[in-house]
Amino acid sequence: MKLSTKSRYAVMAICDLASSTSGRPVSLAEIAQRQDISLSYLEQLFARLRRAGLVKSVRGPGGGYLPGAPLDDITIAAIVHAVDSESPTGRCSPASPACCAGASEVCQTHDLWEQLGNQIMWYLNRVSVEDVLAGRVPGAAGAHEPRSLMQAAADD
Repeated sequence: MKLSTKSRYAVMAICDLASSTSGRPVSLAEIAQRQDISLSYLEQLFARLRRAGLVKSVRGPGGGYLPGAPLDDITIAAIVHAVDSESPTGRCSPASPACCAGASEVCQTHDLWEQLGNQIMWYLNRVSVEDVLAGRVPGAAGAHEPRSLMQAAADD
């Protein structure tokens, strides 16, 4: 699965917002400058993130954005889903009986790409913005994670 630039920038922007907020709204111009992302691109991303309830906007002087939920409730998968309507793993469409081989058959590697996409989304569903900010990204060298991925898998 290739995560799009939209997804990566949205995750970067929400992590920046979450680490910079201190209870006050943060402007997109501040995030754009710190993350070196186009302001107009951030405006598009934040419109989608706001519709998904992941951020909330504050209008007026001193306005900007705040996280739309507690940071431990905002998963990386939720951010990806908010900005990318699809999460392609190849030319095949996930959860579709047909794929790149044609309308009535699947290619030899269809199941491989579909299951890889499922594993990536399983992982991203277990990582919150709070985990990223606290350095608890599961599997990362030196990460101080409360539960291992093996424990998480056993719980499912």
